[in-house]
Amino acid sequence: MLPAVTDLLRCPHCAAALHHSDRTLRCDSGHVFDVARQGYVSLLSGGGTAYAADTADMISSRTRVLEASAYAPLIEAVASAAAGDVVVDVGAGTGHYLAAAVTAVDGRGVGLDLSKFAARSIARCHPAVGAVVADAWQDLPIAGGVADTVLSVFAPRNTAEFARVLRPGGRVVVLGPGPDHLAEMVDGLGMIGQDKDKAARLEAQFADGFELIDHRDIRAVTAVDRDLAVDVVMMGPAAFHSRRAEIAARAQELDEPLSITVDTTLRIYRLAC
Repeated sequence: MLPAVTDLLRCPHCAAALHHSDRTLRCDSGHVFDVARQGYVSLLSGGGTAYAADTADMISSRTRVLEASAYAPLIEAVASAAAGDVVVDVGAGTGHYLAAAVTAVDGRGVGLDLSKFAARSIARCHPAVGAVVADAWQDLPIAGGVADTVLSVFAPRNTAEFARVLRPGGRVVVLGPGPDHLAEMVDGLGMIGQDKDKAARLEAQFADGFELIDHRDIRAVTAVDRDLAVDVVMMGPAAFHSRRAEIAARAQELDEPLSITVDTTLRIYRLAC
């Protein structure tokens, strides 16, 4: 809930501290932000966004996928990699990873996402989590040096801002796709494939100011039904280019039993002191 984490936030306009009052957050400079009835607050700076926000259907699809068994090892791995008392999840989506991490460290957290539908889900994910609508590519509405762990799970990586909000020696937990991630959905349902240069770009992004302290692959093949296969496609960027009915029709043409390959890599970077 927002009152539990307001001290970790800052005004997106003047970077001053924010205070919780009734159903608003406000700074001493007079900027006021209304808290939505669903429990989240928008701290967008108004400077424009670099990417599209997830839709309600994408968040619903992702929720169903994350609550199935296929992604359980990923959630557990991210949670076990978190450390300290304060976790900030940048691009938090449904809040599943953040909730697990906050539970693991017995701390509190802030989930940031551009999507208001994601923020609604984040606001419900854990009583010690606050949900904020924000742009991951802009200055984050998080005070400097307050986070022990930053999560970046299939999400944008604004490493300069990660470094600013982390305490000395803090860590960034990055979970991203491997080359075979959800390959069956790429071939069978027209899902967007993985960028083969992603790993190299990731290393370059963290080359300045961070050191890699852990690296592990997490891979599993899991059976899914046709409905969940459609959700796997519709929870990601393919949803911006495809209609659910089209993907569902393609799924009916696939031979059962269906399966998906979860192929990911977990990396932990420590902020160099």
